[in-house]
Amino acid sequence: MGDVRNAVDAVNALSDRFWDGILDLSPVTATVLGYEQGMDRLDDPGPEGRQRARTLYRETLAGADAIEADAAGAAGLPTEERITLDILRVICNVELEQQDQRFDRLKVVDQMDGPQTMLPLLAAFQPTEAPDQFEAFMARLADYPRFMAANVELVREGLASGLTAARIVTERVISQMERLLAIPDEQSPIVTVLKLPKPSDRDRVVEAIGKYVRPADRGFLEAFLGKYREASREEPGLCSAPDGDRLYRTQIRAWTSLDIDAGELHRIGLEELASIEHERRAIAADLGFGDDTSGARTALRADPAAVPASIDELLDRARGQIERALAAAPGYFGRLPHAGCEVRPVEPYKEADAPAAYYYPPSVDGSRPGVYYVNTYDLPSRSYIGLASMSFHEAVPGHHFQIALQTEHPSLNAFRRMGSRMAGMAYVEGWGLYSERLADEMGLFLNQSERFGMLDGQSHRAARLVVDTGIHAFHWTRQQGVAQLLEAGLSDTDAAIETDRYITWPAQALTYKVGQREIERLRREVSAALGPAFDLRAFHDAVLGHGTLPLATLAKELPTWLGVAG
Repeated sequence: MGDVRNAVDAVNALSDRFWDGILDLSPVTATVLGYEQGMDRLDDPGPEGRQRARTLYRETLAGADAIEADAAGAAGLPTEERITLDILRVICNVELEQQDQRFDRLKVVDQMDGPQTMLPLLAAFQPTEAPDQFEAFMARLADYPRFMAANVELVREGLASGLTAARIVTERVISQMERLLAIPDEQSPIVTVLKLPKPSDRDRVVEAIGKYVRPADRGFLEAFLGKYREASREEPGLCSAPDGDRLYRTQIRAWTSLDIDAGELHRIGLEELASIEHERRAIAADLGFGDDTSGARTALRADPAAVPASIDELLDRARGQIERALAAAPGYFGRLPHAGCEVRPVEPYKEADAPAAYYYPPSVDGSRPGVYYVNTYDLPSRSYIGLASMSFHEAVPGHHFQIALQTEHPSLNAFRRMGSRMAGMAYVEGWGLYSERLADEMGLFLNQSERFGMLDGQSHRAARLVVDTGIHAFHWTRQQGVAQLLEAGLSDTDAAIETDRYITWPAQALTYKVGQREIERLRREVSAALGPAFDLRAFHDAVLGHGTLPLATLAKELPTWLGVAG
């Protein structure tokens, strides 16, 4: 018993050191997650920060090996500790591989999550009402020139090494920076969302923006003009970058936690598209359109009742969908999160480049709810036909349930509750996509139009397999990607934004269908094994009951949790 206790303590100590190290390396991540540490400083993307990260990954791997040696192998560890070491190994190995490939030289050029988006995000999430909290944020503003100078250096290194971004990504970042710099200091998104201890503090923020933020942002913009812009890759896929095929294989593993061949994923996507189209034809016929799914979609979207009359109406519709899902959830889940889920519009400065919807988790201490962001840009294109499935994916019972339950888990350590998403997002996004189908089982779609929208969403994620692999492995053009998404059912606006997202984040788009298919496969197998004893509520509680997992770990462990013999 003592040996087991020692092993448990050793695993928890190792994961605590790792998580503390991650939060120290990225105080911005700490703030977004609700931690108070490091609220007066920003990350270090430069050589010293990279070396500190490398040391942390290597020491963590060595610590995992030592623990397993003392426990006479992974089989000698209790379940949760075995899972913890699995997750740590997945994270550290792929992070070291990305460091070796210097993928940071590409990640710095990003219109959705690049360094230029960080301060407005912090202004929305960092508490600043108390004087000491406000002073910490002011210190971050003063640190911003150092932070952005390090990112400028990454841009220069990318140019010197030949590892430049695709032209469309560079152009989107330039356009976004120009929009940001055109905003007067006193109207900055930082100023408009910051909560101040006293009204006079606003003048200090405006002054700091002019002194620190604007020059640093201008320097970041200038790094892309001229030679970098000219050297940006005309062909959008990683296959056009130096050693691009190897880079893409690493990104597939980083996002899905699996070694999967791009060609196999491409084939699966095409098969899924055909199957989903068959389902859409059935609804189109029921609505009087025969098998003309394109005509059905056009008519459904043209219905005035399907177009939001105002931003407030769109947000209220999303809130109503969340309330409906929460009311039905006890019939499908044994455990529900305590944290609420708030609906907000995407900030105006980034809405033109942002996805249709996304989610941010609640704070660690429960003081801030989960936030479901809905994009209100180009309002006439934001059809209600697809909003319901997005709400069920991003909020309830999707990401809000999965992430909030993980955050609130009573027995998982801090790393497992807050940091295991680093192990690959296929579990997280797979659950979100699974939740769209589950919402149909729960009776949450109010009519066939919303069900058609759900199938369009499923088709969209299947098309992601085809488009992401097409662009990054098979030399597809941006226009081919947009055309495939239009065929899958996306609007012109979303097809363009989404294609550029896949170009910017290679392999991220694979996580949805890869994860959903694995969860559905496990449900079929466990249901067949248990027969009448299968309990859907217990299945969902088991899938969500151990936090984010690499898919291979979930497949290995879940049958045991539900009493299925190995």
